[in-house]
Amino acid sequence: MNSWVILLPVFIPVFFGLLVLLMPKNARTVQAALTIFSSGCAFLIMCFLYGQNLSFRSGWAGMGIEFNLRLYNFSYFIILAVTGFLFLISVYSAVFMRDKPVPKVFYGFMLLMSAFACGAVLSNNLVLLLFFWAGMLAVLFTLIMTGGMIASKTAVKSIIINCVSDLCLILGAGITVWLSGTFTIDKISLPLNSFWNCFAFVLMMIGAAAKAGAFPFHSWIPDAALVTPLPFMAFLPAALEKLLGIYLLTRVSLDLFQLQPGTALSMVTMIIGACTIIFAVMMALVQKDYKKLLAYHAISQVGYMVFGIGTALPLGIVGGLFHMINNAMYKSCLYLTAGSVEKQTGTTDLHKLGGLGRKMPITCICFVVAAAAISGVPPFNGFFSKEMVLDAALQTNIVFFIVTALGAFMTAASFLKLGHTVFFGKPVPEAEESFKAAKEVSWPMLAPMLILAAGCLIFGVANPLPLHGFIEPILGSRLVESFAGLPQNMMVVCISIIILILGVLNHIYGVRKSGRPLGASDHIHYAPGLKPIYGWAEAGLLDPYNIGMKFVNGVAIVFFAIDRAIDWVVSSLTRGFAVVVSAGIRIAHTGQHWVYVLWVLGGVAVIALIFVIP
Repeated sequence: MNSWVILLPVFIPVFFGLLVLLMPKNARTVQAALTIFSSGCAFLIMCFLYGQNLSFRSGWAGMGIEFNLRLYNFSYFIILAVTGFLFLISVYSAVFMRDKPVPKVFYGFMLLMSAFACGAVLSNNLVLLLFFWAGMLAVLFTLIMTGGMIASKTAVKSIIINCVSDLCLILGAGITVWLSGTFTIDKISLPLNSFWNCFAFVLMMIGAAAKAGAFPFHSWIPDAALVTPLPFMAFLPAALEKLLGIYLLTRVSLDLFQLQPGTALSMVTMIIGACTIIFAVMMALVQKDYKKLLAYHAISQVGYMVFGIGTALPLGIVGGLFHMINNAMYKSCLYLTAGSVEKQTGTTDLHKLGGLGRKMPITCICFVVAAAAISGVPPFNGFFSKEMVLDAALQTNIVFFIVTALGAFMTAASFLKLGHTVFFGKPVPEAEESFKAAKEVSWPMLAPMLILAAGCLIFGVANPLPLHGFIEPILGSRLVESFAGLPQNMMVVCISIIILILGVLNHIYGVRKSGRPLGASDHIHYAPGLKPIYGWAEAGLLDPYNIGMKFVNGVAIVFFAIDRAIDWVVSSLTRGFAVVVSAGIRIAHTGQHWVYVLWVLGGVAVIALIFVIP
């Protein structure tokens, strides 16, 4: 097969994305149809390319910078997922975005985002990778702005945060090229045995982990959940960025550099993963908005992936990669259920929702399946991938195991609260109006949810399919055993089941204590010691972005004061001194001859003294 075929997943979305953007505003049906058609074509092409190892090389910028693309098992797996999610979200968006003000901007830039993502994954040249990576940053701003002017602060926030992480990636890539002497990615393999090698790894790791939404580069995601169209959250933070960030982190850890278990850099990566898990899930537990709760869980789940890869153990890497695709699957499904609820009720405020299981039974079923998957309930896919990460944590350090287990407990508690409140609880007085108006959404919105929910079950029951077919081949010779099939460590399995039981007991206790499903986590939220911490977090005082901006503002105030001081010296003090001196000179110059003679004699005396006095 001709190697130019691998250009199609990039150029098809670019062509149709630009075509949609050039169409008149009132051609909404055609815009949606073209988006579905182009995303479907890209997905089908990737299906036909299964098992192919292809490359495309062409001159580009000179000096060893080629337009070099490579398709192999890992990049194929990621692009297949990207195009598959793009197609499902496009079908869903055709109905959801029908009444939105700027659907063509959303469709067009979503296609462009997909094109840049596929280009980044296929890139076999570091400069080309950075080109596509930067393209995604530019498109991200516009996609967030489809939420209207209310989204402008979040859009700026996302750009600033991602620019910082992307700058780290660029610096890391530059150092890597300097160390290896080549831009070609598959020719680079550097040991982590020197300062510069380790420094380059850390910089590139920051860029990859930030793209995935890891701590501390995560805080724009919950903000975006409240102001952007729901399909944006289902496609970008829930699926696309997780796939890209974890893909690059894996390439950096396994290919560009040789991360080894038990090393300091392995420990740093695991700490980032553990912090992401626990900080985000604690915030998710107390949220009172459907979308914002899901946003914090999207961040928390990244922690399991980063942690798994950071262990540098085959079990942890396989578990992290399996969790990557599982998370994209159930998280997108959960966001789509939130979109369906918002579409039918006009709100995602949990205070105004309740009893929707009777009104929206299929959406409810999809939610239950996806929530069970993310909570680690067997036999759904999330159980198997999370069990692998927990097992790797247990093999690494008991503290890490406790953190990951605590994250699993809080995840289960969060979704018990969410499901009970929205679908199974009685309609509260505040939800009476939305409850009466609610009904099941149409099939174009249901079908993607059902497919994703089915995938959560299939990838769990038949987990050898993704593990043998896609994930385990990524490790190649590093893998000495298969992790497909039933879990190997029954102790971890038993602990996982105990965690789920504790989550149920916690929910029952919380509901009885507060008297309502929405208050099921209040005893944690307002617990002594945690209440002030939650208060600071909800006020934004613990947001790394806000802390950084306060520091920047402080520095700006200092430099502004210095600037004003310099301006006063130059404009006021110097001018005043000149005025005083000129006034004195005017007084001294009387116009009388004898005065000028005295000035001359005085000047001669001063000069004489200068030369005489040693």
